[in-house]
Amino acid sequence: MKEFNIYLAGVGGQGIGLLSEILLRGSYHAGLQVKSVDTHGLAQRGGVVVSQLRLGDRVHSPLIFQNEADLVVSLECHEALRGINTALKDGGTLIYYNTIWQPLEVRLNLVKPVSGAMISKQCQKRNITEISVFKADLKDPHMQNIVLLANIDKYSLIPSVKKEHYIKAMEDLLQGRLLEANIEMFEKERI
Repeated sequence: MKEFNIYLAGVGGQGIGLLSEILLRGSYHAGLQVKSVDTHGLAQRGGVVVSQLRLGDRVHSPLIFQNEADLVVSLECHEALRGINTALKDGGTLIYYNTIWQPLEVRLNLVKPVSGAMISKQCQKRNITEISVFKADLKDPHMQNIVLLANIDKYSLIPSVKKEHYIKAMEDLLQGRLLEANIEMFEKERI
């Protein structure tokens, strides 16, 4: 397989680690060679969480060079914009959950919150495919990562990885009612 780079970003507590592990294991179940690395920073205090996945037969390092990601996956608007500017290549794809977990600078009124319009403007400048995801009636915000996963599958954003691979990955990582709830949300949202 040709090299394919995925950059994931979110805020501690959003479930970016689980989403990253599902994508990693889903790729593995699809028979792909994959390397990954996570950076958690101050995740427990609402800090940035970043994961990098590189798929392909000739990938030797998990680190993605600046602006070489084919796909940026984000669980928050500020991190989506940061991912566009630091990781995503021109002509790449951005998929993000359209919500804001306000960084300290925003709470202190030092900078304006990032809006969907700001993200769209940056995407248009660089010929980036933008997929904004939001589920207004989502009862559990801890499921935003699974809603995003369902859309990754729905739009076939990762080459060769299919629904059954993601479900197998969830079965590897979750159990009981938690597994059932995540698979149910995944199935419902991918339609």
